[in-house]
Amino acid sequence: MSAIAIKPDIYWVGVNDRTSDLFEGLWPITQEGVSYNAYLVRDERQAIIDLSKAIKGDQFFEQVAAVTDLSALDYIVINHMEPDHSGVLRTLLRIAPQVEILGSEKTKAMLESFYGVTENVRVVEDGETLSLGQHTLQFFSTPFVHWPETMMTYETSRRILFACDAFGSYGALRGAIFDDDCADLDFYEQEALRYYANIVAKFSRMVLRAIDKLADLPVDMIAPSHGLIWRRNPERIVELYRRWAEYATGPTEPGITLLYASMYGNTEKMMNTVAQGISSEGLPLDIFDVHHTHVSYILSSLWTKAGVMIGAPTYEGGLFPYVVHVLDMAKRKGVRGKLLGYFGSYGWSGGAQRELGQWVEDLKWESGPVLDFVGAPTQAELEQGEAFGAAFARSVRERLEQR
Repeated sequence: MSAIAIKPDIYWVGVNDRTSDLFEGLWPITQEGVSYNAYLVRDERQAIIDLSKAIKGDQFFEQVAAVTDLSALDYIVINHMEPDHSGVLRTLLRIAPQVEILGSEKTKAMLESFYGVTENVRVVEDGETLSLGQHTLQFFSTPFVHWPETMMTYETSRRILFACDAFGSYGALRGAIFDDDCADLDFYEQEALRYYANIVAKFSRMVLRAIDKLADLPVDMIAPSHGLIWRRNPERIVELYRRWAEYATGPTEPGITLLYASMYGNTEKMMNTVAQGISSEGLPLDIFDVHHTHVSYILSSLWTKAGVMIGAPTYEGGLFPYVVHVLDMAKRKGVRGKLLGYFGSYGWSGGAQRELGQWVEDLKWESGPVLDFVGAPTQAELEQGEAFGAAFARSVRERLEQR
């Protein structure tokens, strides 16, 4: 993709990454890809807002060079220090050694720690403005969205919010960079949810604080560091982020996430009848085999759904290890307030329930019904499983109605 003017003299100069398998070395993007969005404001003085990951350096510099002479840059605005935003910095400083780097107080310290950069660094204060000529930039501190140094940059005449990691998503850009040009907006909204659950969810309180802080700012366009630029309906992505952030402490959606693992097919057989019972009550149901589904995709459902049903065999007197991994990540990301049901097979003694009880306490979930059985489920037990699933679905609905 070539550099694209998003407003007169303001350009998207980002790059797509379709070669990395993992984002942050953890979250799969092999199929979806991701964009590293950077923006250039060309004026009497020129500023570039955010940069790119180092592995895409050649493409990034080609993008910028198509719009301006790299050596003529005046400012680099570092909204966020994570290397997918700043990885080409040292190379850019060799090309434009006179450039002044702008960032928060914590950014200044991180520039030295990450890149050994100490010269030509200026700390900008919350609310401070910088005139480039016809364009004025204003800086807003938004710490822990999602690192402590994070800030956002606002262009005052065109009312563009360069929002950094807030309002971003996975998904490489498919030719179109704007929401109103995108033929598959649902894909980017779903990838925004997965991005939120993976990257931002732990900091939901700070997300809400940032949204409230900027609520009175007139915004015609939201330009994040990853994913689509929102110009037709910037309120949409803010609304989604607010809703997802509120799920951290408030009611979530009426639905159930069913996580299952099966060593020899016995628990899977029961899972199908439990799922049938849940579906008979009309609640949305997501089913994940935790052997084969990366936790990145599971977290989106866990974050938004009110109920969690786990089906897993007892393993060596405890909870099945793949399930433990999912629960550990849910704990790390702050997935709270769920109603939990459990079913599973055991060979000679239980034990999964005991370990699961500790996880319920750690996660601040609420324990619900349990159905376990020895070996393979009988026909009578399968019928019991269907009723078990239906009863759990009703409990989830009733619990939401009471909140």
